[in-house]
Amino acid sequence: MRNLLLAASLTALVTILAADPLAAQGSVVRPAESNPLLADWTGPYGGVPPWDKVKPGLFPAAFAAALDERAAEYRRIADNPEPPTFANTFLPMQLAGVRLQRVGTLFGVMTSNMNTPAYQALEKTWSPKLSAAQDAITFDPKLFARIEAIYAGRSKLNAQQQRLVTRTYDSFVRQGAKLNAAQKTQLSEYNQQLAGAFSDFSNKLLADEGTAITVTDEAQLAGLPDSVKAVAKAAAAERQQPGWAIVNTRSAVDPVLTFASDRALRETVWRAFMMRGDNGDANDTNATIARILKLRADRAHLLGFKTHADWRMQDTMAKTPTAAMALMMRVWPFAKARVAEEVRDMQAIADREGQKLTIEPWDYAYYQEKVRKARYDLDQAQLKPYFELNNIIQGSLYAANRLYGLEFKEITGTVPVFEPNMRVWHVTRAGKEVGLFYRDDFARTGKRSGAWANTYRGQRNLPPAQTVLSSNNNNFAKPAPGEPVLISLDDAQTLFHEFGHAIHAMLQNVAYPGLAGTPRDFVEFPSQVNEHWLLTRDVLDKYARHYQTKAAMPQALLDKIEASKTFNQGYATTSYLSSAIVDMKLHTVANGVIDPDRFERETLAELGMPKQLVMRHRLPQFNHLFSSDAYSAGYYSYLWSETMDADTFAAFEEAGSPWDKATADKFATILLSTGNETDRAEAYRQFRGRDPDIKALLVKRGFAK
Repeated sequence: MRNLLLAASLTALVTILAADPLAAQGSVVRPAESNPLLADWTGPYGGVPPWDKVKPGLFPAAFAAALDERAAEYRRIADNPEPPTFANTFLPMQLAGVRLQRVGTLFGVMTSNMNTPAYQALEKTWSPKLSAAQDAITFDPKLFARIEAIYAGRSKLNAQQQRLVTRTYDSFVRQGAKLNAAQKTQLSEYNQQLAGAFSDFSNKLLADEGTAITVTDEAQLAGLPDSVKAVAKAAAAERQQPGWAIVNTRSAVDPVLTFASDRALRETVWRAFMMRGDNGDANDTNATIARILKLRADRAHLLGFKTHADWRMQDTMAKTPTAAMALMMRVWPFAKARVAEEVRDMQAIADREGQKLTIEPWDYAYYQEKVRKARYDLDQAQLKPYFELNNIIQGSLYAANRLYGLEFKEITGTVPVFEPNMRVWHVTRAGKEVGLFYRDDFARTGKRSGAWANTYRGQRNLPPAQTVLSSNNNNFAKPAPGEPVLISLDDAQTLFHEFGHAIHAMLQNVAYPGLAGTPRDFVEFPSQVNEHWLLTRDVLDKYARHYQTKAAMPQALLDKIEASKTFNQGYATTSYLSSAIVDMKLHTVANGVIDPDRFERETLAELGMPKQLVMRHRLPQFNHLFSSDAYSAGYYSYLWSETMDADTFAAFEEAGSPWDKATADKFATILLSTGNETDRAEAYRQFRGRDPDIKALLVKRGFAK
């Protein structure tokens, strides 16, 4: 999973509010000395998170104090007797709630990476409270009156100030600032219920992902590379079980589905993985999903929108569900047709081998690998020795330095971390401080699945200026002691993808924090672009070297990779697109009354979903949609971003080199460093001279010449 989820847990914490909720919270801040989570981040590099001092029991008091402080800060802004101005309203708003942001960051990172029953209980208790506290700010009539007055006179401000004022005003309105008192009470109730439901969904899914299939007969593992078996052996040992344990996460399941010759094992593992959250037991998520969908629909209606999708897409590049669906449905027929071709090729191999079977979903990856080997003489096992984790990390840093001038110096062991295997780098650019970059690469119990980026602290130029604290989180399988960490080509691409998010954060150069975030369908664009540099000859020659012989990847092997780039795009595109289309259709049901299993089944039937595969994320385990609002009615954004990504890399190719400095400088200056200071569609046109061309995407996926 390649995504930028800034932890739904950050919407957590504060008591249920009275008629004047800001005043009701009070203004007494408990001294930082009594709780290390409240202390300013100290030390070098502009201060660092105190990961070594974070404990679950510290959070209730820390949240309460930080919420009190933020409420008091906003109360002072709202009660200011002076006429509202940008300086006395918007500037203090940009600086308000910093302590709560820090506490929330610590909590969000822990619930994503080191989740325990204690953290789960905290999240369940505090999520609705934080939601209510945020509503208290949005709904405060005196605060909004000041914002509205400045918005009405915004023409007197400079361009950045106008954009900040406009975006803030629009956001407050979208979040209910213009509703009457009764409507605000109802909206806050919806938001609190949703916050609790998101926590419920996450905890149920995490429980199912903590289960494992135990294998005691090594013969069942025939075909698996030794490195995969070693990981399964270590997982069993961690669980104090005999034999081998195949954990119910994608990083553990995918190698089994790709290499295990025991078809029964593949089916068992596949069914366990695909039925996460859908087993009719205590961890079944269907009722939680149905509740979330109804609450979202009711909230959208209260805010004056026909559907949740219409509400969510107000602040996106696509703007409307219709525009997003149009892009997806343009690609869908190509993808589905390619699946039919892929299945025919796989079935032919199974028939030649004398197998009495019809290709099923648990056969797809296994026979796809056979087709790859037959057609391109390319075996994924051939590639892994060249993708040793430490080397690929260094390759990603090298590319960022060559393209954008970012300098990385490892300082692991000199600043606190929350897990001993984490690594940290100090980052500079042209001799100036940029910040720190953290890596947490390995799967473990209590860590959610997938891969993602976090920003512990975002850049800002508004005094007091801040440097960046960015992180990448992966779920690579940790090998047995002394064994090398060999990752797949897909894992290496994921590593470069997530690092693209970090590059975006590190190159940001904005004055106001309120102009830092970008639309959901732009967020994945910088990360998807960064994937292209993995397979450049320069990165491969320097860093993708055989872990034993140290030899560079032979050109003949790279040629096979290049020749197979569009291989299996039917599967990859259809499994992703089906998830994105179902997401959009789900959130355009006006009344929100939905049976998730039935809706998924009937929508896929309408689309003509090939029976040999399933959605990449079935609804019962679709974390993107149901652990927060972040990607709801927004999973299409990967394809929207990829349209820009493919067209952007084409600009480098047109310039004659993936390392063309003029193109890299233009890309960084116009698109990566500017946050949301300008409209992102207009910024793209400034970079490329036109709107993105979908033809580049179709060529990249092998659907057009």
